[in-house]
Amino acid sequence: MSLPISELESRLQKMRELLLSKGLPCGLIYYDELNIANGWYFSGWCPQFESGAILVPAQGEPMILGGPESEPFAQIDSAIKKTRNIPVFMVPEEEYPNAYISSFAEVFKEIGMSEADRRVGVVGLEKMPLGVYRRLIAELEGVELVDLTPEYENFRKLKSPWEIEQIKKAFAIADESMKVMEELIRQGTFETEIAGAGEGKARSQGANWFAFKTIVASGVRSNGVVPTASSEKSLLASETLMVGISPRFNGYAGVAGYTYVVDGKVSEIQKSCISDMVEAYRITRSSLVPGARGRDIDAKTREFLVKKGYAKYLVCPFVHTIGLMEAEAPFFGPNSDDVLQPGMTVCIDVSVFSVPGVNGVRLESGYLITDQGAVPLSPFMEEKILSTPN
Repeated sequence: MSLPISELESRLQKMRELLLSKGLPCGLIYYDELNIANGWYFSGWCPQFESGAILVPAQGEPMILGGPESEPFAQIDSAIKKTRNIPVFMVPEEEYPNAYISSFAEVFKEIGMSEADRRVGVVGLEKMPLGVYRRLIAELEGVELVDLTPEYENFRKLKSPWEIEQIKKAFAIADESMKVMEELIRQGTFETEIAGAGEGKARSQGANWFAFKTIVASGVRSNGVVPTASSEKSLLASETLMVGISPRFNGYAGVAGYTYVVDGKVSEIQKSCISDMVEAYRITRSSLVPGARGRDIDAKTREFLVKKGYAKYLVCPFVHTIGLMEAEAPFFGPNSDDVLQPGMTVCIDVSVFSVPGVNGVRLESGYLITDQGAVPLSPFMEEKILSTPN
């Protein structure tokens, strides 16, 4: 089990206080392999093949609602051991004759939901498939679904000491992966060879998953913003190569992102662009102070890059939060009033795409916000980025 009982109990307490404040008898947290974070936050686990939900009564033991294929897996690895099988979460059309199949009506009756109070707080309501929504409405006659997603996701913004340790470990794994990938950067190497080496190193270091598919993109492919490695593209001398990897440790993400020129034959325009991105990174780094607003952080870096002529090549803001997802709220963009607070973990992610003569460039690493300022989650990557030759 990756999630300590102390963490589970703390999160249960927060959820129960939220339910109490809303006068709700229970909450339902929807999740699947794509929308993983809210469920993982509560259980330290996510099903394979099937989707699912966590049912949290205002009083009593939480339970995982899923399917019989993942039920034994949940009972081994999840912090929540009580499970029930619901048809709408199962692999469609597959039969499990030895499994007990329950229903929403049955499990809500089991937790003591009364006929008088047919309200359920839901986390992930907008991500929930129509089939799950329809089944809830059909089986719980007269039910009112109350969206708790914003309040629940606020729990994830400030990291506990245990969470910070998992994130630091994920960043250390990303460092080792980047070192291995860098050794393979030469003319003729295929992008997938580099990605495979990095992912293999991450797994050997304890990574249990990846927060995004590893980015290894050379030449014009680096304009894809988040392109995955290609088995058909080998590296050419003097072209730009964008690399990024995001291993998860106990579900929490780290990341390393850097841009190379293959075989070191750097043109003047490549040198100038990469140098400008390093300066943009440095400017953003100086803005990471407790109390800073997102729009103010963004404005300083954006002003510099616009003056340098990159306005039409900017796609993404320059700072985002990292945790169970590699990029999650708050996002500190040009219209953001979110404020940096001690206990947040964030990434600087400066990038431009489709720059003539260069293509795409990205530099990325992470920081823990403390009372004293920003502390690098990867001293290795910070030094690598900031010491890039001009």
